[in-house]
Amino acid sequence: MWRILFLIHVGLAGIWATDYELLLEDPDIFAPCTEARPGTMFIREAINFDKLTVEQDPDTIHISGNATTNWDLQPNDRIAAKFALFHYQRGNWEPTVFTMATQDFCAIMYDKDQYWFKYWTTFITNRQEVQQDCIKKAGTTLIHEPFHLRLMLTNIRGATLHGRYKTVISFEAFDEKNVPRPNSVCFEIRGEAEKVK
Repeated sequence: MWRILFLIHVGLAGIWATDYELLLEDPDIFAPCTEARPGTMFIREAINFDKLTVEQDPDTIHISGNATTNWDLQPNDRIAAKFALFHYQRGNWEPTVFTMATQDFCAIMYDKDQYWFKYWTTFITNRQEVQQDCIKKAGTTLIHEPFHLRLMLTNIRGATLHGRYKTVISFEAFDEKNVPRPNSVCFEIRGEAEKVK
């Protein structure tokens, strides 16, 4: 009996799963982090976008061209990366359960099972060069084949998403003794959550 009820519950949860898209507020897409610690670099300081084209239409971001790193770290530094989704409620940005983090971004940036790869690094064509220096060495060029990005959360079960949200993406460097470097990188992408029909 319990097995049958469990299977019915799992089946219904699959039916009730929903996809959501983040409709961007800002045509510039990236915004500085509102709660960054002193010394934090904005993404446009850490990476030169002069030769990277980022265009937005109603539901897709189109990206092509090259980006060059300005962030200058030591070869043996470790980079921790984090993605977190926040919901705006009653005048505050509240954390949600949607978080993704890695303690060693350079080790997984080309791992096919990682979201970083699926949504970004798979489109970097000069993999051998980038894998060698990761994003640690100033002057490293990331050559992108043209790609399209939709900011989506898929197969979400549970509470309905509605209202304003922001994603906070951060990269933090640590030296060989695991001491954080002062110049971490942080940026936000803000928008309205909309149910995909």
